[in-house]
Amino acid sequence: MKDGQEVRHVSTTALIAGVCGLALVTGGGIAWWTASRSPTADTQSSAPTTAPALSPTPAQSPAVIIPVPPPNVVQVPQAQTPQVQTPQAQRPTPLASQALAPKSPQPKPLQQADAQTVQVYWVKDAIGKFEAVPTKVAVKQADKPDATLQAAFNTLLAGPKDATVSSEIPKGTKLRSLSVKNDEVYVDLSREFTAGGGSSSMTSRLGQVIYTATSLKPNTKVWISVDGKPLELLGGEGLEVAQPSTRQSFDKNFPLN
Repeated sequence: MKDGQEVRHVSTTALIAGVCGLALVTGGGIAWWTASRSPTADTQSSAPTTAPALSPTPAQSPAVIIPVPPPNVVQVPQAQTPQVQTPQAQRPTPLASQALAPKSPQPKPLQQADAQTVQVYWVKDAIGKFEAVPTKVAVKQADKPDATLQAAFNTLLAGPKDATVSSEIPKGTKLRSLSVKNDEVYVDLSREFTAGGGSSSMTSRLGQVIYTATSLKPNTKVWISVDGKPLELLGGEGLEVAQPSTRQSFDKNFPLN
């Protein structure tokens, strides 16, 4: 009986001892695992604390150096700004020259001021006699004798606007051509110029043409044609027309006053 009890007691003790040993082994393993893991955790936990303590000094030192160049960069554009202003100061000079350029068209009004006045000759009845009456007409193209006389003849053939004077040139008479060559005037009129009227009317219209054609130069010679043919006889009575005609020859042969 004693042996049996002892055996049971030994087995129970061995079981307890085994459990305790297992517990110790397990506890030791856990402790070792915890111990082996805790340094890493500590290093990880301490790393952020030590890292900001150590890294800021090298990281902050360049941060302190970086703000130093910005003032230099700010000074560089300040030195460039006057260079940008200098071309702006140069630009007004061409603008000023352009502003002066429009003054060149001033000669144009001078050309208009140089316009001459030519005389167009009308007639009026003074106690049975025809008297030549000159009327001044402004002409734009005074530098060209051809254009000046053409404008004068266009006014002559259009008729007078003043009721106190008249024209013996028949209505509908047209200026076919007019040219100035070697100080001589060549006038070509349409056939209406020879239509109707007596000797007094023919003399008056002939005087109007000769005096108007010589309004620029009184001593100019005038060649008169009708429909391109030289005018030798005028009217039914056969008024003889000298070629060329002048004021002096007309006053001698057909006095108007």
